[in-house]
Amino acid sequence: MPLLENGHVTEDRWVQATAGEALPAGAVIVPLDRLEEGLARPKDAPLGVAIGPDVDVAVLRAALPRLALVAVTFPTFRDGRAFTQARALREHLSFTGEIRATGTPLPDQYEFLLRCGVTTVQTDRAEDVAVWQQAHEIISIAYQPSVLHERAQGLGLRRFLGK
Repeated sequence: MPLLENGHVTEDRWVQATAGEALPAGAVIVPLDRLEEGLARPKDAPLGVAIGPDVDVAVLRAALPRLALVAVTFPTFRDGRAFTQARALREHLSFTGEIRATGTPLPDQYEFLLRCGVTTVQTDRAEDVAVWQQAHEIISIAYQPSVLHERAQGLGLRRFLGK
């Protein structure tokens, strides 16, 4: 699936590092076990890191000023740890770069991803991009605050249902 940002397809300038090969020039996403190698690159070379759902994002604290992207992983749509990772990156570690959701999140989860601080989504699922765009436009009711600093709408569901 193409890369989505704010409900629209966007260009992906990032390249995934390949195991056993030298890091390519330009914007590269390295796995956590190759982060030190990535940090050794020139400071003007864009660097991202991909983390698994079992990683405590606090281990990235020292590297965050150098990182332009953190990719969080949804191994299954039922595994919500990446929501927590994204929110912790934004709220507790003040990360301002791109947070990319990868793996298998559902289109129904798109607004929740954005509310937790995810900026881009690249899923292994095969849905049409239009499904993701539609989910972004349709789901607008929230019951709790988000990293987007929006006001929770509480009784908005009654208005939505026309009651």
